[in-house]
Amino acid sequence: MRTGRAQSVYEFMSLATFSFPTTTVFGAGALGELPKRLESLSIQRPLVVTDPGLLSTEAFQLLDQVLGSKEQGKTWFLHFGVHANPLQQDVVDAAETFRANDCDGIVALGGGSPLDVGKAARLLVRRPRFNLAQFYDEPDWSGLAPFVAIPTTAGTGSEVGRSSVITLEATQRKGVLFHPQLLARLVILDPELTRSLPPKLTAATGADALTHCIESFTCPLFHPMCDGIALEGVHLIIEALPRAYRDGNDLDARGKMLVAAAMGAVAFQKDLGVVHSMAHPLSTICGMHHGLANALCLVAGMKFCAARKPGLYRRVGLACGLDVIKCGEAEADQGAVSFLADFLAGLGLNTKLRDHGVKPEQLDGLVKQAIEDPCHRTNAVPVTKEDFRVLYREVL
Repeated sequence: MRTGRAQSVYEFMSLATFSFPTTTVFGAGALGELPKRLESLSIQRPLVVTDPGLLSTEAFQLLDQVLGSKEQGKTWFLHFGVHANPLQQDVVDAAETFRANDCDGIVALGGGSPLDVGKAARLLVRRPRFNLAQFYDEPDWSGLAPFVAIPTTAGTGSEVGRSSVITLEATQRKGVLFHPQLLARLVILDPELTRSLPPKLTAATGADALTHCIESFTCPLFHPMCDGIALEGVHLIIEALPRAYRDGNDLDARGKMLVAAAMGAVAFQKDLGVVHSMAHPLSTICGMHHGLANALCLVAGMKFCAARKPGLYRRVGLACGLDVIKCGEAEADQGAVSFLADFLAGLGLNTKLRDHGVKPEQLDGLVKQAIEDPCHRTNAVPVTKEDFRVLYREVL
């Protein structure tokens, strides 16, 4: 029965919350802004959190120069005990270093691992005996030390995210700590810091950002702002990643990839999907780099979704520069998926899981963790335990 006025579809949707609050300084040489920005945040004794591999890099040397020495009246401290897939103990140790040196803020430098550890350590600084596995029970997240994020890879987008992914001791699985208070107070995106990133790592981290954009766009939750950001992120990655892969000194490409990675992370506040649920166990069980895991599972995941929801990837194809407007739904999907398969192959990301040490006998464990991973609950289409088994076999 009509009511006499047009009813909007939005009247029947649940409420949604939109937030993009992170202050970001972008551009070659942006790292030089750090001292005055720390002063404005009242940070006088920062703890720098990074990983062992960063200590010998140009990026760390630049940070060292910018922060200055004790002889110059500068006081800062260093914690570099962060694993490639960060552990709960990494967070505990960082918090202990913070307290032992009476620090008043954290500056995290590196990829997603140091950034995630830096975020989470602030909670243990305030609550030393708190069990990270019970973070959902934490009633009060106020009073966390200010956090500055400086990425040296263009992939996770952790610098603008409100989550921290840590392997928990009790379960030996990745747990996702999530709260707006985890957001950085400042992000510095300086392409100079990614200049020395090796081609393989450039490709893998870039594929991580690409997966974030695609999965967040196809997630069925309502968030048109994230949708637009995700599609522009795809567009930037398709244009810039091959250039950054071929020439690490291409600062325009490096800069666009940093921005695209941040956009992917902003977009996935909407949520993710089946590919991430496949990738997470590959890190915890097999020790695989998260970006590489996403890259090797992405095409299979897209084919799976497209077969059950035709037309899902038409706008992704458009963002890739494909002429798929007049195509049928299945043809548009096939065009987008085929293009991305070739795109990843051009970056050396067309190998199988077995080429990276994943063994058939690990399949049961991978499937068990994947079905328990929350990301697939917001996938474009439902995913069953048997679906995961078939998908893993396809990429194994």
